[in-house]
Amino acid sequence: MSIWSRITQAVSALAKGEGLSAVFERLRTPPERSVAFTIAVIALSAKMAKADGLVTRAEVMAFREVFHIAPEDEAGAARVFNLARQDVAGFEEYAQRIRAMFRETSGTLCDLLEGLFHIAIADGTYHPKEDAFLARVAEIFDLPEAEFRKLRARFVPDAAPDPYTVLGVSPDMPLPQIRKVWRGLVRESHPDRMVARGLPQEAVKMSEKRLVAINRAWEEIQARTAA
Repeated sequence: MSIWSRITQAVSALAKGEGLSAVFERLRTPPERSVAFTIAVIALSAKMAKADGLVTRAEVMAFREVFHIAPEDEAGAARVFNLARQDVAGFEEYAQRIRAMFRETSGTLCDLLEGLFHIAIADGTYHPKEDAFLARVAEIFDLPEAEFRKLRARFVPDAAPDPYTVLGVSPDMPLPQIRKVWRGLVRESHPDRMVARGLPQEAVKMSEKRLVAINRAWEEIQARTAA
């Protein structure tokens, strides 16, 4: 059974009234955890789209950038998205379930929030309701506020991101220490690390955008220090 068949099967169970806890309980161990992660991204993306009241073509394209969907699987992926929008469970319940599932691997929760940011800003507009939605998801994930600000600085296009915020460091930190943080972030963004954290292969492409932002921030900090 393909991943999209398993995803469709799980979301169909939700749409038919099976409890969210029962469905996610069946998806707690590899390789089914990747199915749970994908469902969470789809469901939270669908519900986030309701935050500003409009699902744009750009947002759909952004979703396809995160999840490389083969032509033969497009119908199944669209069905899952539509089922997620119809599901009676609220976004907070999905966020709580995925938080419980990946409690030991907070990096996966950051990856999920990163994917949501990618989709939210795809249409060039970051709506205040989307910001409130993502802030609440970060809160449920128990992610530090600094981590949320760091992700927002990478993605939100209304201002040039502060390089120190992107790396999660302070301007008064010694350069060797900042370099150590930068190297750690690059290491954590390696595709092999992302797969090990339980992400489906389709989601690994998110690391490319992250690495660009991380390396650009480090280069800017180096340039400021040398000036």
